[in-house]
Amino acid sequence: MKHYLLAPSILSANFASLGEDITKVITAGGDIIHFDVMDNHYVPNLTMGPMILKSLINYGIRVPFDVHLMIKPVDNLIPAFAKAGATYITFHPEASDHIDRTLQIIREHGCKSGLVLNPTTSLDYIEYIMDKLDIILLMSVNPGFGNQKFLPNILNKLCKLRKIIDFSGYNILIEIDGGVKIDNIRQLAIAGADIFVIGSAIFNNRDYKQAIDAIRKEISI
Repeated sequence: MKHYLLAPSILSANFASLGEDITKVITAGGDIIHFDVMDNHYVPNLTMGPMILKSLINYGIRVPFDVHLMIKPVDNLIPAFAKAGATYITFHPEASDHIDRTLQIIREHGCKSGLVLNPTTSLDYIEYIMDKLDIILLMSVNPGFGNQKFLPNILNKLCKLRKIIDFSGYNILIEIDGGVKIDNIRQLAIAGADIFVIGSAIFNNRDYKQAIDAIRKEISI
């Protein structure tokens, strides 16, 4: 049985007690912590920087951090997030002047590299850089806000992406982010996703373990 990875998004966490809240969600079964970085420029919102990531690691968080950069320009902040303790760093191709170079910067700083594809961003972007990708984050909502509804057309895009990766022979993980909930996660697993970013479907529940156990039951396929 495949072990799918759950990546709780701290955008939905309690920032008044962030370290404690993240510890609870990891104890409940979260695999990766998804870290949404927004700049009020590339996307219409402003969230958090490398100091918060570093503080969570200093607090004792020891799971991988998946840093999703929704910022433009992107290259200058990659070293800071790598130094703070990022495991994965992903960015949007529209935010980079030279996608290949940005991927190289991420790997040169010891992190796993990835590209983020918005709902209307073509899969063609990945054709000539698959050897430099560890992960592809497929957005199933438009970036910039939490608690959005899943865009159903993304299911077909996910299937196409899975076929492209399988045919290529590269070991690239597919992550899905946006409106992922218990009523659609099974479809997404069947379509080919490996990692599920989940915010409100976990953090809006009083019992994180109960929420995560119910999600895992849906993807026990």
